[in-house]
Amino acid sequence: MSEQHSLSLLELNEQVKQTLKLSFATPVWIRAEIAELHENANGHCYLEFVEKSSDSDLIVAKQKAMIWSFTYRLLKPYFESSTGTALAVGMKVLVSCQIEFHELYGMSLNVRDIDPIFTVGEMAVRRAEIIRRLTSEGVADMNKQLEIPFVPQRIAVVSSASAAGFGDFQDQLEHNAFGYQFYVKLFPAVMQGIQTEESVIRALGKIADNQDLFDVVVMIRGGGSTSDLAAFDNYNLALHCAQFPLPIISGIGHQRDDSIVDLVAHTRVKTPTAAAEFLVDCVQEADAFVTNLASSLANQARLIITDAQNRQQAQIMHLPQQVKQIVNRAQLVLQAQNFSIKQAAKKVISNEEKRLDLLTRFVEMSDPYFVLNRGYSYTEKNGKKISSVSQLAVGDQVDTYFSDGKTTSIINKTT
Repeated sequence: MSEQHSLSLLELNEQVKQTLKLSFATPVWIRAEIAELHENANGHCYLEFVEKSSDSDLIVAKQKAMIWSFTYRLLKPYFESSTGTALAVGMKVLVSCQIEFHELYGMSLNVRDIDPIFTVGEMAVRRAEIIRRLTSEGVADMNKQLEIPFVPQRIAVVSSASAAGFGDFQDQLEHNAFGYQFYVKLFPAVMQGIQTEESVIRALGKIADNQDLFDVVVMIRGGGSTSDLAAFDNYNLALHCAQFPLPIISGIGHQRDDSIVDLVAHTRVKTPTAAAEFLVDCVQEADAFVTNLASSLANQARLIITDAQNRQQAQIMHLPQQVKQIVNRAQLVLQAQNFSIKQAAKKVISNEEKRLDLLTRFVEMSDPYFVLNRGYSYTEKNGKKISSVSQLAVGDQVDTYFSDGKTTSIINKTT
């Protein structure tokens, strides 16, 4: 191949640039997922779009993109007001892009417009898929099936330490109208942004390690936009909440629909203050139940005592006659028992005499001399009884016993 028939790299890139410019003279609409997003000090927004395989998280396409500041100033508020959330990593978008190619930096996408309706639909689909997955896995209602203790006074709180909602929650508990006392332990967590999932799960893990010390978990934060609370529509966080061993009361201040964490929590309340009111109401119901029970027990005790006193008075009045009747019955029983004892004693003595006679005869029959007197004999060798000819050998000396004596013999033959 001669040099004159080749292209320099710059010439190649210039031809690619020209080809792309002719092929994509007007912007094109592209569906993609945001993999990276950051704004610089000049107000420009730099992104990386990706597309993943439909059946896995494998990235099958990737492209750099940017939104110039003058466009970003218009698109950002428009998108947020339309969707209720900000552009974020992991979000699927439909954007209008001008395809550009630079000889030195390669191809990039210049975002000109964005369709918020597409993203709203994708968010709804993603949310519905997470709910369906939790339901199909059989965990969506697990936390709801736990019982809140009769008197929930030991409270583990997952919240930001500086959140106004946490302060409202504490104030409502401490100054409740009934003067009930609560033990509140804060497990700090990030409640907004990309760190929310990891931070809240870590806080829940610490509570689980000490679950015997608490009755319920309260997860609270103040109000916020949909984007502020997007982390609470996360599958992994919802899964941890659904399977948590203590009842979770969620008061995360969602302005519109309930978050997925709200849906799987044991009890959902609208605000941190409402979470405190719910706990006070639980204790108040227990207090009222115990008070009513004590009153009922006192009334029953009075009735039992009055009835016992009446019966006691009646028994005192009838006591002399009852004593006389008891003595008469006891005398009759005693006479009957005396007769029965005598009869039983005679029978026992007779039976024992018969048994003694049988035992005497048995002992006599068990005596070896009783057997010898009947014409039998037995043989011993070296003081041991012989019961088989196999125990003897020619030349052995044996003693044979009869009823009137014994003989000593030498074995000459065995058969």
